[in-house]
Amino acid sequence: MIGRLSGTLLEKNPPQIVLDVQGVGYEVDVPMSTFYNLPALNEKVVLHTQLIVREDAHLLYGFLTNEERIAFRQLLKISGVGPKLALSVLSGLSIADLSAAVANKDANRLTKIPGVGKKTAERLLLELQGKFTVTGIGTSTGGVATSSSNDIVNALLALGYNEKEADWAAKQLPKDADVSGGIRQALKLLSKA
Repeated sequence: MIGRLSGTLLEKNPPQIVLDVQGVGYEVDVPMSTFYNLPALNEKVVLHTQLIVREDAHLLYGFLTNEERIAFRQLLKISGVGPKLALSVLSGLSIADLSAAVANKDANRLTKIPGVGKKTAERLLLELQGKFTVTGIGTSTGGVATSSSNDIVNALLALGYNEKEADWAAKQLPKDADVSGGIRQALKLLSKA
């Protein structure tokens, strides 16, 4: 089992990267949450990994945080959820957002993820209930007050940003940000990302 890789980032082709570990190039599939936080090419990076062996392939999945890997493993335990769908879930929602969706039984939030239909969302909610507290994955509190944050996120979604980008930008804002000022600041953050 390959549990961790430390090496130089050679290629970035979402969702796959190539990591050079002492002369061996490992092709690793990563969720977009990891992809967006990778360093520049030819920089050092450490990934927590999950190796999946199939009859026709050996597939390696990488994560910047152990929490992401734990969530990936939890998702794989669910009937009908394979690595591709688990990666899609982690690309569409942060760990905190996934935990919140499960705690609030918010199937609509899960159905916004490509490849997750209503039945799959309900199965995810049912089977993930209580799993995040056991694994130590918890919800995080955003920096902006909830009503302002929701308005800012909704405005960013209306402007064409995806839910992950909108949530990330809203969490970067100060607590006292008003809606119009928050939207402007969020747009500046997203233009730099």
